[in-house]
Amino acid sequence: MGKLSGRGSERKGSAALALAVLALFLALGGGVYAASQQRIDGHAVRASSLPGNRLVPGSVPGNRLRNGTIPAGKLAPGSVTGSQIDVATLGQVPSAAHADGADRAREAARALRAEVAANAERVNGFSAGCATGARQFAGACWQLEHSEAALEAPDAAASCAAQGGELPAALALAAFAQQPGVVLAVGDEWSNDIAVATGPGLYGVATVSSDAQVDFELSTETRKFRCVIPLLG
Repeated sequence: MGKLSGRGSERKGSAALALAVLALFLALGGGVYAASQQRIDGHAVRASSLPGNRLVPGSVPGNRLRNGTIPAGKLAPGSVTGSQIDVATLGQVPSAAHADGADRAREAARALRAEVAANAERVNGFSAGCATGARQFAGACWQLEHSEAALEAPDAAASCAAQGGELPAALALAAFAQQPGVVLAVGDEWSNDIAVATGPGLYGVATVSSDAQVDFELSTETRKFRCVIPLLG
């Protein structure tokens, strides 16, 4: 009887163990099955329940991120290209502002130079400067070439007056004769100085030779001459 009772206890223990193993298998299998059948989407994940380091790179597309959710300090160098930046949102960089200021300064300087040049060419509506063929000397424009024709002193004075000038003073003409490139006519040139008066209508006029010597001739003689034109005309 004792032996029969032991075998029965073994069979009961084996059956209980088998049932426990079966129950465990069913429990595990059912959970796996349920998990395999249930889909987890974004709505099933609570906010902040997944840390960033648990996300697979590239698993979240950019269009799923809200504006401002990633600060600039979290962006990897080179991750944002120029074509992805809205230029209208950028302010002016300091160097560009300095460049604009420099451009305005250059334009102002050019305008000032142009105004100064215009003022140099005209004074109170009059043109300033010497025409071609004349040189500035002693505050006026002196003709570099003497006249082609030899005239009497009064006619020479009238010719210079018609050109807006006059015959030069004798000593000034002597000084001009010593300037580089200046050659007085052979046989003296008229000045506007009267050297001596011998009677009504007769007077001597100072002349200057090519070697800057001052002399005089009667006004009825003929001599070549050059005119002195004012700087303002």
